Amino acid sequence: MSKLLIISDKNKKSSSIKNLLLKKLKFNQFKKKNLIIVIGGDGFMLQTLKKNKNSNKHFYGINSGNYGFLMNKFSSKDILKNLSKANLVSISPLEMIVKNKNNQTKRSIAINEVSVLRQSRQAASLSIRQGSKQIIKKLVSDGVLVSTPAGSTAYNLSVHGPILSLHSKKLSISPISAFRPRRWKGKIVNDKTKIVIINLNPTKRPISAVADNLEVRNAKSITVKTNNKIKFNLLYDKNRSLQKKIKIEQIRRETS
Repeated sequence: MSKLLIISDKNKKSSSIKNLLLKKLKFNQFKKKNLIIVIGGDGFMLQTLKKNKNSNKHFYGINSGNYGFLMNKFSSKDILKNLSKANLVSISPLEMIVKNKNNQTKRSIAINEVSVLRQSRQAASLSIRQGSKQIIKKLVSDGVLVSTPAGSTAYNLSVHGPILSLHSKKLSISPISAFRPRRWKGKIVNDKTKIVIINLNPTKRPISAVADNLEVRNAKSITVKTNNKIKFNLLYDKNRSLQKKIKIEQIRRETS
């Protein structure tokens, strides 16, 4: 039991699930090494993963938020069975390296997406490269997103970006309200690619760069690449795998 850790968000629903779970585990000799049970919503899970990025733990999420895409549904009756039979999915985050207007460099990781957003009423003016290859010389828009497969059903989907299969080894680059070129729909690239986004007019058109929920303001250049040195081990109930959830969203989009 000493190997099992339960972390819960501070709201009433999370605390209630935690108490129920502690009672269940107290009367059962449940043993699973290196397990962290995370009770909350997607945001709380992302926060917990980042805090434990250098651990080799397995994370089982229980949803007490709204959608809970990264989480499992709580079942008081089946929780022990679900925990013992959960399937493992390993994902790597994006690494965001930002140089700001004072030439300071800031780094952060993103499990879902890196979003580059206009910081004022002026639209952003950006150029985007894929390694040494130019993707777009000048994009005038509200911003741009670089999304992982795990994050492709989150903010990326709301800006009409493509839904990526979990094992596709791809990243999605999606514009946010593109003004020029108006019809540019973005690009799907290999996840080994280094993506560089340059602010073409940092004085008049300031931008911020956000890794999931961590913001760096007044960005001049943003480099985004997959960090394969970090692996997050997520556990999912047998009938509600992350792959299946993504597939359902793909079907939903095709039929809507």
